[in-house]
Amino acid sequence: MKSELRVQLAVAVLAVAASMFTGYAVSQTAPQSLASPESFAPISDTDARSAAMFTELGKVLTHPRCTNCHPATDRPRQGDEGRLHQPPVTRGADGHGVAAMRCSICHRHANFEPGRMPGHPEWHLAPREMAWEGKTIAEICAQLKDPARNGGRTLEELIHHIGEDTLVGWAWAPGAGRSPVPGTQKQASALVEAWMKTGAACPAQ
Repeated sequence: MKSELRVQLAVAVLAVAASMFTGYAVSQTAPQSLASPESFAPISDTDARSAAMFTELGKVLTHPRCTNCHPATDRPRQGDEGRLHQPPVTRGADGHGVAAMRCSICHRHANFEPGRMPGHPEWHLAPREMAWEGKTIAEICAQLKDPARNGGRTLEELIHHIGEDTLVGWAWAPGAGRSPVPGTQKQASALVEAWMKTGAACPAQ
């Protein structure tokens, strides 16, 4: 009798635990890949080829791992569904949260897997001028070409930012329960560089 009660109790505990972590279920599908710059060679028109490469890069830029930290408001988002961050934190003057609730209070130097908590030494929101949540690929493209809205970067500096910045790189290793952005950081960097070298043309829409 006692043994049966223990089994029932264990099943109940597991059921509760499962319900708590339903939102963290890891996708069973393989991460999406990124096409290489060379694969766009059949497009003879240079502007069309350049725009096509940026559209491919858009798979990364419009992914929740990126848009959650480039929100349209001062509230970050979280999860693959882009829900508003809980607890209800706000950007603060420097993008690292307000004085009473800094990002670093919860987000430490690395992902904390037991608590499903993402982390990085420089965890923070992108500047307001770099918000692109809800924008089209064409709108994001125009924004990234504008130093007033891309963090003051030249196109050459964008290659380094997307290809080598470790906070950007977190998006490819976000920890359990969060889908990574497609491809690899090196592949994304190659697309940015090829896009720039072909004139940095933007998609029509």
